[in-house]
Amino acid sequence: MKFDKPAEANPIDRMQVVGRAHPRIEGPLKTTGTAPYAYEHHDVVTNPAYGAIVGSAIGKGRIASMTLAEAERAPGVLAVVTAENAGKLGKGKFNTAKLLGGPDIDHYHQAIAVVVAETFEQATAAAALIRVEYAPADGRFDLEEALKTAPLAKDPNSPEKDAPPESRTGDFEQAFAQAPVKLDELYTTPDQSHSMMEPHASIAAWNGDKLTVWTSNQMIDWGRTDLATTLGVPKENVRFVSPYIGGGFGCKLFLRSDAVMAALGAKAAGRPVRVALPRPFIPNNTTHRPATRQRIRIGAGADGRIIAIAHESGSGDLPDGQPETATNQTRLLYAGPNRLTSMRLAVMDLPEGNAMRAPGEAPGMMALEIAMDELAERLSLDPVELRVRNDTQVDPEKPDRPFSRRNLVRCLREGAERFGWTRRSATPGAVRDGHWLVGMGTAAAFRNNLLVPSGARVKLGRDGLVIVETDMTDIGTGSYTIIAQTAAEMMGVDIGRVVVRLGDSAFPVSSGSGGQFGANCSTSGVYAACVKLREAVALRLGINSAEATFSDGQVMSGNRSAKLADAVGEGELVAEDKMEWGGLDKSYQQSTFGAHFVEAAVDSFTGEVRIRRMLAVCAAGRILNPTTARSQVIGAMTMGAGAALMEELAVDKRRGFFVNHDLAGYEVPVHADIPHQEVIFLEEADDKVSPMKAKGVAELGICGVAAAVANAVYNATGVRVRNYPITLDKHLNRLPGVS
Repeated sequence: MKFDKPAEANPIDRMQVVGRAHPRIEGPLKTTGTAPYAYEHHDVVTNPAYGAIVGSAIGKGRIASMTLAEAERAPGVLAVVTAENAGKLGKGKFNTAKLLGGPDIDHYHQAIAVVVAETFEQATAAAALIRVEYAPADGRFDLEEALKTAPLAKDPNSPEKDAPPESRTGDFEQAFAQAPVKLDELYTTPDQSHSMMEPHASIAAWNGDKLTVWTSNQMIDWGRTDLATTLGVPKENVRFVSPYIGGGFGCKLFLRSDAVMAALGAKAAGRPVRVALPRPFIPNNTTHRPATRQRIRIGAGADGRIIAIAHESGSGDLPDGQPETATNQTRLLYAGPNRLTSMRLAVMDLPEGNAMRAPGEAPGMMALEIAMDELAERLSLDPVELRVRNDTQVDPEKPDRPFSRRNLVRCLREGAERFGWTRRSATPGAVRDGHWLVGMGTAAAFRNNLLVPSGARVKLGRDGLVIVETDMTDIGTGSYTIIAQTAAEMMGVDIGRVVVRLGDSAFPVSSGSGGQFGANCSTSGVYAACVKLREAVALRLGINSAEATFSDGQVMSGNRSAKLADAVGEGELVAEDKMEWGGLDKSYQQSTFGAHFVEAAVDSFTGEVRIRRMLAVCAAGRILNPTTARSQVIGAMTMGAGAALMEELAVDKRRGFFVNHDLAGYEVPVHADIPHQEVIFLEEADDKVSPMKAKGVAELGICGVAAAVANAVYNATGVRVRNYPITLDKHLNRLPGVS
């Protein structure tokens, strides 16, 4: 099915099941410990061995020698695999560095060997016996220094292949020079780690030349394809299985070393092999959100309307990497006739930088939405009002291209009223609660709506059960539930009569989970398959499918009625299709919008920051399940709070690695850090995006949160911090005096 014109009325619009709050259908499995995660498939293989990965102890250079003899003689050891005996390996499309290093080292903790043994303890002990001599080389580990000579980088997400590295509209320089009110500031965001609960883990088993991998991966088809490419085997010989994932946030979008090393270890040992990355490997061995340096210049008239806006960002990555696209939102969020955005990419030798929840917009809005508050102060204008005055209903760079739906102003207005924004003091540092300085902050929320083709297979059995199969994944987002709701709505059955099977490459290829595209795209694929199944049912029953109504397990047309199961006969009815996108996203800019409001308190003696209240108002198309959507938004708000106040990978600029590479040193929010959170979803059905009329919401929840926290801290203290995270050492000596 191709979606190439705005959606008309369809069965989803009944919203008997879709759009209703429903607990996760897989929730009982997860809360009872019976949902098998990657390392916990205890019944799929017999007699598994265990693999322990050895990571590089240098950030750049070569392996001069590697002594394996002692490890190979250790108790229980079955095999030791290195680049020397692994055979010829390729590199996947989505991998920036090799997943098995040697002799050249690309980054710290790059996998250089896997030891396979009878037990986990034996494998771990033997891995410690491998002796490696290195020839270190000078590496590029300082982003600020590297950006001094970094070239401009093209936007990797741009649909225009020949797009210039700078995006310009009007004459920014002249307009900025003539603007009555100006802002020109530098903002920095640090490297950050995904810190998901479940580490990267895989079980690999060979059956002749066929390989099955039970793994933790967000994008089944990407991972399967890249594993086949890496091993040099036909894709059809590889099966990827990932039914439950304990968090990913982008770190599990791509094939990682656990799957590759498990497959190599299993081949060498002749046994199935389990591999889990230890927690300290995750920041350095896998991926992270790259640090940024962002310069923002805004020129405005005395009325607060933006005349000129420029956002220039710099980030770093390994050779052949990509920039952190921190200017994405600035191209679309606010009006202004004269515009400039650009990115620079420094080639560095730190571990791979790549997607982390809301890549681009999350760090970009950390800067942009502080800048908007700073501009509001210079204009003596309320921060909400400044954002409202610069709303636009068309793409600022392409005024003939309207937004499909844009309710930013409504989000800001309703959020301000709900939060009690009128009680905010416009004078920073003016409100005290005992020894606490108290302030309020706001920020707009923005995230683009992305479209990815997505397929599904739907079966109808003689018992009336509807079975949905798709390689879509559930990373804690509620995919099982919204897919079940979609099939139930389309086929006119209770959600309890739907069985959902996910995360297996034997199923039709879906959009996968990531980029905020998973919910809308995967359910659209299920919609397409259900349309085909409805047609098959109607044909069997001799009913015109265009006139048929599916409800309560019945199929009705006029005065005719039949049980849904009556259409099956012997065996089952099967329909398969995928949703493809026909270009409406080129005619209409498709984005999601929101507003964040935060109340924060700062201890006037210690500088400690405590968030007191948080509110998010979201306009993201039809909300398929308010319960699971709210869970996604409050989780994202929590991550935004972490980015604002504590999350930072500390870089050792001499040796090229992240020092605080575990949860003892890399701080993330805990329950005590997060206060009452409230989420409001505006009613919005966007007929330009899909037959579901839905858009994503999970990443919208993080975009702007950190800036709202930063703006609340400034309102509380009068001290502006532009370098995240906002730790007490950055404002303690500038706080108002204690009376």
